[in-house]
Amino acid sequence: MSARWWLIPLTLIVALMLVVMPLPDAAQPFRPDWVTLVVLYWCIALPQSFGLTLAWIVGVLLDVAHGTLLGQHALGIVLVAGFALREHQRLRVMPVPQQAVVVTLLLLGKQALVLWISGMVGRAPQNLWLYFASPVLALVFWPIIFGLLRDLRRRYQLG
Repeated sequence: MSARWWLIPLTLIVALMLVVMPLPDAAQPFRPDWVTLVVLYWCIALPQSFGLTLAWIVGVLLDVAHGTLLGQHALGIVLVAGFALREHQRLRVMPVPQQAVVVTLLLLGKQALVLWISGMVGRAPQNLWLYFASPVLALVFWPIIFGLLRDLRRRYQLG
């Protein structure tokens, strides 16, 4: 790993900060899944530097930040990261809009898993349509996240 190893944890910390940033109640369902988007980027861009253990740790931190059942988001992030790590060469050559569609589908799967676990413990959300609004926003935010993190990775010559 490069001497600039700090860039990956820094981007994950910023994503976690965006998760806990207060928003009005009406905007809450539309908060993008920043942490999973950043995890997916690093899995695709630097699969040799980002593994399932780090994805699990970040997922547990996300569970703590959300105050949800411990391991709920961690499991979803590990499954999504595992797919991205396995298919990183295919994802890397896709155009960014096509990547955005794949990322959206992965986030919808993660959100469905989290919903299933929440339902099993009696914490299912009231409005399911709004619950799935966040993953759909990945279509808009993936190109932004991808461009920003790619520029940071190139600027600091990571990988």
